[in-house]
Amino acid sequence: MSEKPILQVVCRLSELRDGSITKARVGNADIVIVRDGALVSAFAGTCPHAGAPLEECAVCDHRLVCPWHKATFLLRDGTVLEPPALDALTRYPVHIAGDDVLVSPEPISAERTIAAPAGPIVLIVGTGAGGTAAAVALRKLGFSGRITMIGDEAREPYDRTVLSKFVLADMKPSDVPPLRRDSYWDEHRIDRVDATVVRLDAAARRVHLADGTILSYDAAVLATGAIANVPTLPGVTLEGVFTLRNRQDAAAIVAHATKGARVVIVGSSFIGLEAASALHERGVHITVVAPEEIPFARQFGPEIGAMFRRLHEANGIVFRLGARISGIEGTETATAVLVEGGERLPADLVVLGLGVSPATGFVDGVEKAQDGGIMVDSTLHADNDLYVVGDSARFPFAGDHVRIEHWRVAQQHGFIAAANIAGITRHYDGVPFFWTYHFGQSFEYLGHADRWDRLHIDGDIDAQRFVALQIRGEEVAGIIACQRERTTAMLIERMRHPLNASEAIGLLRHADV
Repeated sequence: MSEKPILQVVCRLSELRDGSITKARVGNADIVIVRDGALVSAFAGTCPHAGAPLEECAVCDHRLVCPWHKATFLLRDGTVLEPPALDALTRYPVHIAGDDVLVSPEPISAERTIAAPAGPIVLIVGTGAGGTAAAVALRKLGFSGRITMIGDEAREPYDRTVLSKFVLADMKPSDVPPLRRDSYWDEHRIDRVDATVVRLDAAARRVHLADGTILSYDAAVLATGAIANVPTLPGVTLEGVFTLRNRQDAAAIVAHATKGARVVIVGSSFIGLEAASALHERGVHITVVAPEEIPFARQFGPEIGAMFRRLHEANGIVFRLGARISGIEGTETATAVLVEGGERLPADLVVLGLGVSPATGFVDGVEKAQDGGIMVDSTLHADNDLYVVGDSARFPFAGDHVRIEHWRVAQQHGFIAAANIAGITRHYDGVPFFWTYHFGQSFEYLGHADRWDRLHIDGDIDAQRFVALQIRGEEVAGIIACQRERTTAMLIERMRHPLNASEAIGLLRHADV
């Protein structure tokens, strides 16, 4: 009979303030102790998504919010509530004896492997963020039916956000982190099919594959995301012209980005300017051509957009703004980008960063918006047990139907679609979030503002240490921030309900900076 592990005193209860997080070490593990009212919890010290230090989290509304990417966990037991984390926190037993807080060095056992599938069939079309989140959530919620994921990269779902941020800089494509360890899929009885879907018949509940196979389903999740926009201009099919949507694209761009190469990036989108920042690390010469006068002005406003331009220019990026290309020159390989008005920009590599369009052309029997996004309700349901998540979904938000192209939103959607398929009614009431990375700095965006009346800036935008509130009427519609992660972890929880501008400004005055 094995002996029970000896509890260790890690701190004093009287020293734990409500809402405080304290680092400790128990056995060989670094942990955090969190107090939330009368509840004292102990968890492993890093976020299961990307390893963020949990002592820098925010404690809000009985939740723990990761500072880096805003994964959210229930303090009672570490359950994951909001992505990008897909796993619960590792939890350790806590015992209070007088003023002593004691913790066991043995963590509480994780979830067990499920039994063989039986019951309804769920097909998940698409194997990115939203599809993977849906598959994982279905099993966590106790769904015991058959789950099949179908996509061109179904064997290895991975974190696509690192492609433009890090792979183009110095990360090997083979080092892109998977969304799940390889053994996970067999352990949880989730089938993966590498195939191209050529038709989804929503009325008949059938999926047609390129090889002629037809699969029927009881419920389906469409998580195909979007495809890169490619202009109908001369030369766009030449060798050396790329979009960036998958690991193969990133590897091909890197192969062409030899030191001293001349790179032209067409478009000042987030992908375009993240690519500029990353490729700069390879010692290439970069010119960005875009029709906008100020990068990111539509999303962030002219003040912050101008800061991004200054940041890039300070690192040697050359801009041709207010300009459009008329074609790409070359025989078999691109040699130059032609700008309307006659300028010729020599190029060894061209990256198209012109935005994306929903990958929904193969879907029949559902209502689509003009941009191809599929109309869904707040449960992400389109019609006839078809749920649509991520870039392909046009869903209710702030009094309108919107399409938001954020990786984490796709994961939020995946969680919600899975819950509704499993018989647990859930509606999208989350806060959109994304982050963009430029020259060693992470910039966060919370919420979604298509318009605002004024911008309140707390901090110094040129020092890249600030929080900026996009205020519409008296309400905060969006927040842009840099180097204020703990503050934004608190604000993203406050934004789950309407956040008054004066309240938000007051919070900033007292926030840890």
